[in-house]
Amino acid sequence: MATERKADVVWQGDLMNGSGTIGEVGSGAFGPLDVSWPSRAEEPNGKTSPEELIAAGWAACFAMALSHGLAQAGNPPEKLETSATVTFQPGEGIIKGALTVRGTVPGLDADGFKDAANGAKENCPVSKALAGIPEVTLEATLA
Repeated sequence: MATERKADVVWQGDLMNGSGTIGEVGSGAFGPLDVSWPSRAEEPNGKTSPEELIAAGWAACFAMALSHGLAQAGNPPEKLETSATVTFQPGEGIIKGALTVRGTVPGLDADGFKDAANGAKENCPVSKALAGIPEVTLEATLA
């Protein structure tokens, strides 16, 4: 069954001097969150950016895909510590992505973990949505 997720944003002013608020998300899990051009292209100063939200979604999706893949192969993880970094270059867009995962997976060796992590990187839905990023790296290590 398909699911839909929704977020609403109000932006006031021009790009360089204006600001916005992610006011309501369908789940009610977060918000309001302030956004601005400086938070996107310079220092965050307590505000978020589209790229930060993409990174959060990517890290969560990747961890879920890796957890599922490991469990399906008979090695359910005890713990996966995952981070995603998205590099935004004004005028170019997202130019780089980096996934890092450290896992505690009983019965699995380093090569098996790296293979599973590569599979999750290729197959998680957010990775697929971000397929246009020119450079994507993955660092996968066992605890």
